[in-house]
Amino acid sequence: MHLWELTATLDEWLAPHLFRDYCPNGLQVEGRSEVRRIMTAVTANRTTIEAAVAAEVDLLLVHHGLFWKGDDPCVVGLKRRRLRLLLTAEISLVAYHLPLDAHPEVGNNAVWAQAMGWVTLERFGDQSLGCLGEWGNETDRDCPPTVAVLANRLQATLGHTPLVVGDPDRPVRRLAWCSGAAQSFFLEAVAKRVDAFVTGEISEPYVHLARESGVAFLAAGHHATERFGVQALGARLAQRYGITVTFFDDPSPV
Repeated sequence: MHLWELTATLDEWLAPHLFRDYCPNGLQVEGRSEVRRIMTAVTANRTTIEAAVAAEVDLLLVHHGLFWKGDDPCVVGLKRRRLRLLLTAEISLVAYHLPLDAHPEVGNNAVWAQAMGWVTLERFGDQSLGCLGEWGNETDRDCPPTVAVLANRLQATLGHTPLVVGDPDRPVRRLAWCSGAAQSFFLEAVAKRVDAFVTGEISEPYVHLARESGVAFLAAGHHATERFGVQALGARLAQRYGITVTFFDDPSPV
């Protein structure tokens, strides 16, 4: 598949023009024109890029690319070394940030919810990135799991131990979630009368807000909650176009 055909297809699927983002979405580094092998990953760090070079892929598809608003634009130091690896191997880098969180089918939030057995009832938060919902399983709706049970299920699904702030015995009937660093959505979720809020990270002020509101806050891991989208997107490309797609995971403690 030609590089420009592939990137045009991804842009059509993910509609990055609809989002106010902190980074360029789509093709960030141009490599060879023909794409036969793709590696997906969460972040384009040096370890991931070296894995792509070793696997001799044509394109690296990630959630977190190389360029962010506010970064030093100069190609020096760590950025130079990452770019040099990509350019020398002629590997294209394609990144989708908020569009990949929000997509209703292959997005991080949608695929994560499916894995957890959550059903989305409405969207909320900035650019409607957050999800509010309930358990999809009738047994869980009739006899809601506690915060402690929710934490255990998150650990089993994500392979990452969540940090829990709140009453472990509180039943969770309604919950809100958003992958990555969406702690700023917490107070809006509280206003919507949820029992628990799940995202990737938590900072010090939100510990106190969770304690005072009584709504449990579960920080389940930024990286861990954002592994779903690139894998689902890669699987769709493989199914539609017969391209070989692999996933490389470089786990993060946060």
